[in-house]
Amino acid sequence: MLAMRGVSKSFLGVRVLHGVSLDLAAGEVHALVGENGAGKSTLMKVLAGEHVPDEGSIVLDGTEHAFSHPAQAQAAGIGIIHQEFALLAHRTVAENVFLGREPTRYGLVDRRAMEARTAELLAEVGVSGITPRTYIRDLSVARQQTVEIVKALASDVRVLVMDEPTAPLADHEAGLLHDLVRRLAGRGLGILYISHRLREVFELSRRITVLKDGRHVTTVRTQDTDTDQVVRAMVGRELSAYYPPRAHPDDIGEVRLTVTGGGNDRLRGIDLTLRAGEVTGIAGLEGSGRTSLARALFGAAPFTSGAMTVSGEALRPTTPRQAIRAGIALVTEDRKAEGLALRQSVRDNALLVTRAVPARGGPPAARELTALLERVRLQARGEDQQAQYLSGGNQQKVVIAKWLAARPRILLFDEPTRGVDVGAKAAIHTLVRELAREGIAVLIVSSELPELIGMSDRILVMSEGRIAGELPPGAAEEDVMRLATTDASADMSAPSADTSAPSGEEPAA
Repeated sequence: MLAMRGVSKSFLGVRVLHGVSLDLAAGEVHALVGENGAGKSTLMKVLAGEHVPDEGSIVLDGTEHAFSHPAQAQAAGIGIIHQEFALLAHRTVAENVFLGREPTRYGLVDRRAMEARTAELLAEVGVSGITPRTYIRDLSVARQQTVEIVKALASDVRVLVMDEPTAPLADHEAGLLHDLVRRLAGRGLGILYISHRLREVFELSRRITVLKDGRHVTTVRTQDTDTDQVVRAMVGRELSAYYPPRAHPDDIGEVRLTVTGGGNDRLRGIDLTLRAGEVTGIAGLEGSGRTSLARALFGAAPFTSGAMTVSGEALRPTTPRQAIRAGIALVTEDRKAEGLALRQSVRDNALLVTRAVPARGGPPAARELTALLERVRLQARGEDQQAQYLSGGNQQKVVIAKWLAARPRILLFDEPTRGVDVGAKAAIHTLVRELAREGIAVLIVSSELPELIGMSDRILVMSEGRIAGELPPGAAEEDVMRLATTDASADMSAPSADTSAPSGEEPAA
């Protein structure tokens, strides 16, 4: 169906694609993998008409094309779904699906025809619970992803490019998307699938192509390879290097944080202890309370009942400022919305916290800041580069550096490697373990069970706002899921109101 031959592309004299070739058959899911900066997105933007190649050809159904505009690629039957959605929140599903291509009648938008066709497309892909008149703002991230797919199908695409489609999704939502991808392939669409999640690559794809430094490394049938071989092709090292050794029991130190009976409108009866030198993992399905727990500990969505201590002192933060002063840091799950000032420099982002809340020992000097950025293994043109131009993995490293500059004693990670390539993941995992060895108490919330199992010294599993159980390091995924699906509703009781400020707190603003 599709053949890209010898595609090269340079920007400002720097070559980012070196004669890359790729082909795709009808009804095939062909995975494209590689570290950030490997050239995956650039190659797909060439296919979608967003970039004009310097060399090479694109042949679709035997006809050679030279796309110079996305509209030309779309007209030829190529659709691309970017990781960042292109939807208008305050318009309906139908209005988004036909945006810029609205059917008309007597010179006016034919809403009846637009909504009828949208309903047909939703039915074709087997989506329920969404109507053409539903507003995008009322849909979950997973549902918005489905609308993006329907939007592409409305253009009669034959080749569909999906760039990190499950990056913002929880595991069970990703499973629903996988089912949809299989149905689309079954209808004869050719799908180019870009993902850092190697498990789903092996579940979905017929073939895998690996890019590295803008060059084609290999294309293999999925059934003829394994994860270790793909990782070696991508980054040049074994999969075992992903997860550093866990802490020895003798290396786990004093209690840094305790919660007893903690609760709010999303959490019930939380009993938790975090120790210096230990990495504690938090597992659970979407909506189980994982993120709510991290935000409660940080004072962003505080506990309204129960007791909490930090380094032996009573403190139940009601604001993030109080938590930061107590040595608590939170790397949020959405780095772009909550972790970075994208139009500011790397340097300014790394100093965001210490400028707002003076750190113990004062803000880092210029030399200390440079050493800190080197420690997180940041790859950037310099400290003056704007954060928006960094890869996802390097953006995450800047967020981590921002918090390390504040010298925390308790470090909370919410989805620390979401949307990050395998090389950056390994670097972040190594850094997390180094921080734990230095005496920081670490808590990790993650949707990726292999990451939790590989990184945690113990795993707490949440279900319906409660901690359903604790598992030892190296626990089986089946045991985690068994606890995650525990019905805790029978044991849930409403938290008692407790509006008094615990000892050591400031009054809330």
